[in-house]
Amino acid sequence: MDARRLNAAFLRTPEGWPYLLVPLIPVAVILELIGASPTVVFATSALGIIPTAALMGRATEELAARSGPGIGGLLNVTFGNAPEMIIALFALNKGLQEVVKASLIGSILGNVLLVLGAAMFFGGLRRSRQSFSVPAASAQSTMLMLAATAVMMPAIFVLVEGKGLPKPGADLVDYGSTVEHLSLAVAIVLMLTYGAGLLFSLKTHRELFNPPYDTDEDSWGWSTRTSVIMLAVAGVAVGVMSEILVGSITEASESIGLSQFFIGVIVVAIVGNAAEHWVAVLVAMKDKMDLSVNIAIGSSAQVALFVVPFLVFASFFIGDSPMALVFNGFELGAVLVAVLAANYVTQDGESTWFEGAQLMALYVILGLAFYYA
Repeated sequence: MDARRLNAAFLRTPEGWPYLLVPLIPVAVILELIGASPTVVFATSALGIIPTAALMGRATEELAARSGPGIGGLLNVTFGNAPEMIIALFALNKGLQEVVKASLIGSILGNVLLVLGAAMFFGGLRRSRQSFSVPAASAQSTMLMLAATAVMMPAIFVLVEGKGLPKPGADLVDYGSTVEHLSLAVAIVLMLTYGAGLLFSLKTHRELFNPPYDTDEDSWGWSTRTSVIMLAVAGVAVGVMSEILVGSITEASESIGLSQFFIGVIVVAIVGNAAEHWVAVLVAMKDKMDLSVNIAIGSSAQVALFVVPFLVFASFFIGDSPMALVFNGFELGAVLVAVLAANYVTQDGESTWFEGAQLMALYVILGLAFYYA
């Protein structure tokens, strides 16, 4: 089969569909340059992020497959949430700290409730039940609980001090140096825990966290050089799309009547992980629930333990002021519910389609609350 037929065949596979959105990347750039409607620019750039994130994920997987389990695992956890981290960095630079916080919480909710729920639902439709590794899921759920507790403490500190929590969509709030330093200290602890988690999952107990995944038979392999080039191209493309997306958020939210809070917690969180989300559902339909649970809960844990503290560190150097880890009441309540749900549904190592339906229903309920917030 020649290259063109192979490429065409891959685009028709479940793994290949995100690349059909590639033409939207130059379209978004052109719309931005000609000053098109912010709503159109926002929608186009949001969709344009999906293939760039998919390309980054594919290149990382190819490099990981050639680097051995240790380095490969490190590559996967490093670049797994790179698209949403890049989006967040641009948002920080624009002073949109509340949008950044909303997107971080939205990523955790999306992975634990929407993605894991969809995986359990579609994977369990033709099966009475599916099974997965309890030790691996329990380790990741515990890390997620630790991270959720950590990010709640600055908010509790603010409440004890008699100050109110920020409202959804609030402007940049100055909580003072004490809260900023507390947030930085919490970020350091989370980073250290993340490092310990890497040691646990990549070295001492790596057999629990590396379930096999057979790619589609119509896909093809990349050389190391090609993978590095594609990773670089994807990084540049994600950066360009992220800058356009973030630049249009404020006007687009006003135009379409959605709050920046809702856009951050739902829209931005979903598009930044769309390709990875789809993979989790796809492998669940192939009865590979170990990998699906690993992607969903593991990605949430990575956001909480690595992306959140990284952005706290970054906020001391970019943007108007350091980002304090003080989330609004909706965000705190939602992340607590999500973490409890993750621990509950993974404690027995089995799942059914009805459990998946309940997780997705919970996500919809939270989404409705965010919409009216």
